[in-house]
Amino acid sequence: MPDQESVRRLRARAQALAGGAREASAEAVVRRVFAVQAQDATAADLGIRVRGRDLTAEAVRTAYEEERSIVRNWFLRGTLHTVPSDDAPWVLRLLSPRILAAAGRRYQQLGLGDDLRQRADRLVRRVLAAHGPLTRAELTEHLTTLGVPPDGQAPFHLIRHAALTGVLCHGPQRAGEATYVLFDDWLPPTGRVRWEGDDALAELARRYLAAHAPATPEDFATWSGLPLTWARRAWRTLAESGVITEYGARTVLAGRVEELPGPSDAPDVRLLPAYDDYLIGYRTRELSVPAAHRARVWPGGGLIRPTVIADGLAVATWTRGPGSRSVQVDAFAPVPPRIEQGIDGEKEAVIDFLRPTA
Repeated sequence: MPDQESVRRLRARAQALAGGAREASAEAVVRRVFAVQAQDATAADLGIRVRGRDLTAEAVRTAYEEERSIVRNWFLRGTLHTVPSDDAPWVLRLLSPRILAAAGRRYQQLGLGDDLRQRADRLVRRVLAAHGPLTRAELTEHLTTLGVPPDGQAPFHLIRHAALTGVLCHGPQRAGEATYVLFDDWLPPTGRVRWEGDDALAELARRYLAAHAPATPEDFATWSGLPLTWARRAWRTLAESGVITEYGARTVLAGRVEELPGPSDAPDVRLLPAYDDYLIGYRTRELSVPAAHRARVWPGGGLIRPTVIADGLAVATWTRGPGSRSVQVDAFAPVPPRIEQGIDGEKEAVIDFLRPTA
């Protein structure tokens, strides 16, 4: 039976967070981890940075806006994530029906009936085709012509509905503010449908395991927001095709255990941003955060604090100082000099990444 340290090191390395693993570009990071939590745009950029090698904020923005190799939109669990652009269409087709169905009661509460949602989708498509990219405020102004009140949650839910139905996605930033563009126009053409139905479900599970294993169907269900019955079906499909193998009580992709590096004298220290997928991509968190300090990472109210990890284990939380010119670390306990050295290096890297360009 694998011990907890082995499982944790495999998981952290799969996420490009341990064993010296780092990717050379923003696109390569996102392809490796498949989905970067992006509720907070700056945290998403930092989540890419921490898995990359000497990446700059400008390089991340180039991947989003010039190369268009990665895209931010509502995907897993109906929340904002950054995924590879050429995977966005099939992932959206797989996930959005359940997300839209789950939102039905909220639409009813807001008075957003099916007819109004469809008219809003058509309006959004027209105005983005004519005037895009547009900010949320600009789209909201157009939605008021349908009788939608500009205040409250109705405009947001209509914009999100348009995203989930494949009308729009996030486009370039304008003065630091997100804009929206037409999904089909912005993303590079894939040329063919990549996966559909159960094939898409199995592929999503395979991508999850590539970035998170060792893991269980329960972990995949938590990460994806899909029912556990679907997760188990995906596991069966992968098992029948020989793609996965058992690793104790968990599952890994066949052959991946051989990649497990041995323990290193120099801990691999990383500063994870708030809401990082490494901390929330599993059903439980006992392998990544010591139980005694869990409340310091998850203080309540839906907050997940930025966290310092060493070889995949959380050892501190951190915050940005005023104007992003400093980083303060709050260690759970005194840390050894080698970890302290790693923290200092990561603090400088974060400050450099966030430093405004001239």
